[in-house]
Amino acid sequence: MSAAPPSVLAEILRSTEREIGRRRAARPIEALEPAPQLPRSLRDALAGPAMSVIAEFKRRSPSAGVIREGATVAEIVPVYEAAGAAAISVLTEGPHFGGSLDDLRAARAACRLPLLRKDFVIDRYQLHEARAAGADAVLLIVAALDDRRLGELHGEATALGLDTLIEVHDRDEVARALAVDAALIGINNRDLRDFSVDVNRTHALLADIPDGVIVVSESGIGGPSQLREFADAGVSAVLIGGSLMGAPDPGRALAALLGSDERPIL
Repeated sequence: MSAAPPSVLAEILRSTEREIGRRRAARPIEALEPAPQLPRSLRDALAGPAMSVIAEFKRRSPSAGVIREGATVAEIVPVYEAAGAAAISVLTEGPHFGGSLDDLRAARAACRLPLLRKDFVIDRYQLHEARAAGADAVLLIVAALDDRRLGELHGEATALGLDTLIEVHDRDEVARALAVDAALIGINNRDLRDFSVDVNRTHALLADIPDGVIVVSESGIGGPSQLREFADAGVSAVLIGGSLMGAPDPGRALAALLGSDERPIL
């Protein structure tokens, strides 16, 4: 019997380890000065009564390939802010998603919203990079971390003033996120082993997350009716990237998603 192919996540994590080593050799952690501005609170931005959208800037993905050829942060991020995004996610992973820390810096200069560094964070070096580049929050993927590393990274991010969006995919990962007192939990509807999507994952895991924890549904989000369904179920926000980046007019697509049909999303 042939061996099972490696998961997409495992491949990306190996690449990430190599990239961190290269960047650390070029610029040690002691040289990473925090950005001068105080971090904005992602948690506060998502805590209102209405459904919030974290609008994502990304150029490509392993599942979709190139999403928006030649896209720039300066073109897209201000449009997201004007259309009503509550926060901005910037994908900074390079080899598979075409991102960089330069995109994060450009987003900090282009908008006043909280910025989430979305990457495969496995090392404290990446937290200091994020803070130096102007991030307000970082993504921590439970599937990429053991319990010790998850707790350490969550604690150090908090010490740096960064919020953490802790991403889960199943009930065991929800329990592991709650064990480190996660205040923001992202339910990724995409399976990082094969990149398949099932939006029912959000509904299946909501019952395991206590009141007071802000829940963000990620990946595979449809139109305004789906956002209303999530809001009714107790989801506070959604993170949307590919469908907005691939739209002819990302700002108009976001405005429509936020309720320009028959009734607002509340």
